[in-house]
Amino acid sequence: MNIYGVTGWKNTGKTGLMERLVAEMVARGLTVSTIKHAHHDTEIDHPGRDSYRHRIAGAREVVLSSPRRWAVMHELRDQPEPMLAELVTRLSPVDLVLIEGYKRADHPKIEAYRTETGRDLLARGNATIRAVASDVAVDGLEQPVFHLDDTRAIADFILRDLGLRA
Repeated sequence: MNIYGVTGWKNTGKTGLMERLVAEMVARGLTVSTIKHAHHDTEIDHPGRDSYRHRIAGAREVVLSSPRRWAVMHELRDQPEPMLAELVTRLSPVDLVLIEGYKRADHPKIEAYRTETGRDLLARGNATIRAVASDVAVDGLEQPVFHLDDTRAIADFILRDLGLRA
């Protein structure tokens, strides 16, 4: 499967860019899945729910199914977090997998950047970052720079970079 990432520091617009890119790619007729990395103990289930109770009781995996969607929750139970490559293999085949986060993984990425974070660009020291999407003009980079809100141009770049139709 083709994979491409959106990375950047906290509060740089990664999730908004991901949301817009998914909508843009789907509007172009592509099938898209996403993987989001979180650095904290993320809960997608809530106390009192049946699936939560199953998980807390010790189930390794809980499948929740309804007429509209299904989900699998997998508890690591003190096992290491799986590598990104392993997670990708668990997805159904699609045209494109967009990945949010995973700054240091080796897949191609675009960096979301806002000056207000006060952090330097990751792209200056990360060869897997192929372009930057920023809220301000950025000089001195080898990578192309797009405006953070220019979703169409960013989507065109990603598709060209992957050798897919633009």
